[in-house]
Amino acid sequence: MKKNRAVVTVHGREYTLLGEEPTDYMQRVAAYVDRRMSEISFSAPLSEDRLMALTALNLADELLKSKDEVAAMRREMANMRREMAALRKKSAEGAKPE
Repeated sequence: MKKNRAVVTVHGREYTLLGEEPTDYMQRVAAYVDRRMSEISFSAPLSEDRLMALTALNLADELLKSKDEVAAMRREMANMRREMAALRKKSAEGAKPE
């Protein structure tokens, strides 16, 4: 597949990204990371290393919470499907002539 190239700016530094994702998506990712770094650095002056580490930890926290939420929603959907199937079966059994 074709590799796309995007030049992005994160915390005042330019990076060239290569990937299969569209360039506008790569720009969105970089803008999100940049915004999160700005939010974290606003609270207290930090060295670049500390800022990157805290940003990575915050993003990992968001990711894991989102994954947990998706897993919970999938479990809930599976339970609802089972309940619907049971109701359909019960309804079909009730509609059978005796």
